[in-house]
Amino acid sequence: MTRWPSFTPWRWGIGDKLRAVRRAREVLAEHLSACRLCPWECGVDRRAGKRGRCGLPAGPVVSGYEPHFGEEACLVGETGSGAVFFTGCNLFCVFCQTWEISRERRGVEISEEDLARIFLELEAKGCVNLNLITPTPQIPVILGALERALERGFHLPVVYNTGGYERVEVLRELSGVVDIYLPDFKVWDPEVAERILGARDYPEVARRAIKEMYRQVGNLVLDERGVAKKGLLVRHLVLPGDLANTRAILRFLIREVSAEIYINLMGHYHPVGEASRYPPLDRPLTHKEWEKAIQEAKKMGIFKLDRTHWSLLPLILLDNSAEE
Repeated sequence: MTRWPSFTPWRWGIGDKLRAVRRAREVLAEHLSACRLCPWECGVDRRAGKRGRCGLPAGPVVSGYEPHFGEEACLVGETGSGAVFFTGCNLFCVFCQTWEISRERRGVEISEEDLARIFLELEAKGCVNLNLITPTPQIPVILGALERALERGFHLPVVYNTGGYERVEVLRELSGVVDIYLPDFKVWDPEVAERILGARDYPEVARRAIKEMYRQVGNLVLDERGVAKKGLLVRHLVLPGDLANTRAILRFLIREVSAEIYINLMGHYHPVGEASRYPPLDRPLTHKEWEKAIQEAKKMGIFKLDRTHWSLLPLILLDNSAEE
């Protein structure tokens, strides 16, 4: 882990965000005694050392942090997104791209104070936002660290980077805390969700969650540099054989969330994790499959598509018409 410097605490005027963080922390910290932070609602006492489906303790567990340049251009700017990679996940995707972090739970358990110093260090390095990656099971302690950082002058926009499997009741408590919601919408059909995500109710849960996120922050807003300051950005990874039912997901987003929604339609799928056991996930996405998804989006009138990595796709995708 990177060593972080010491910071001299100083107070500034308590603003709306600090009040929102304190309120949310007080409410959500109660969940640790009978955890209902995510849709699994395990009910275990994590403060007493018990662990639910996520397998995580009560305290923060971090696998790493850095100014990150692999996100969408509007989240990176010129100096990077302040990414904090939290260990574990409340989904069990067979094709997870960060298997060691999410499924093997590699990371270091630290204190709230250490986490606050990480936030402040990322700000000191010039990052344009604080990017909380898979924060859901750890949100109470994240809020505790954020409160400490805010009391010392921290002011970066907060990005909530999630797989989309969120309880609306928990998201409501984050109103005023999160500036940018960055959820995945992975698959549309419950049977597919059960098979490859381990959560049959994922599609319904994700739909409710994304609507709540949009209610809080609205459409994505960029500053004069093209850097996101507030709003919703939805990611969707196109899967081989249209396993995700991309058209249904796009139709929902534009019709039931916003006609001006900003979407990252990702075409970089390749088999990792246990994907080889779940055809058609045992092969990469073809260029034709990704191009079909792009054309579907345009036919629906979706033109706010992130193009950050499009130039790299010919190097990633297989242009193999035999797969069609």
